[in-house]
Amino acid sequence: MRPAFTVALFALAWLAVSGSFTIPNLLLGIVAGALSLALIRDHIRPDGRRIRPLKVLSLLLLFIKELALSAWKVAVLVASPKMALKPGIFAFPLTVDRDFEITLLANLITLTPGTLSVDVSADRKVLYVHALDCSDPVGARRDIAGGFEKKILEAFR
Repeated sequence: MRPAFTVALFALAWLAVSGSFTIPNLLLGIVAGALSLALIRDHIRPDGRRIRPLKVLSLLLLFIKELALSAWKVAVLVASPKMALKPGIFAFPLTVDRDFEITLLANLITLTPGTLSVDVSADRKVLYVHALDCSDPVGARRDIAGGFEKKILEAFR
């Protein structure tokens, strides 16, 4: 992605987050975006992989859907008089291999109510996930692989 476009995205994000759509605030967003990009430029290595904006949007929509569904499931579990929880940790074999992809997957899992990314194995092949209801770890693995991980691969490969 071109640096000017990235700075513009950072500035627009700043305007949206701050809620103040003024010229001085836009300039502050541009300066903050340029400084942020300057700080991380040595850590960014182009590897020839493309970002597909529509697939990223699809990933975002999937996250919003999963967020709503899991929030509802957790609320029902907590509100039920007899909480029949089976918490546990399961190992999820990773298909994603880049640090960015692993981090994104782990964060999406953590941000979804009822699940928490615990650790990544030293060889970066397994992600350990804690689930509030781990009664079907095979189904949970299938859901993550067919959902978040698949969308990440589509969006960033």
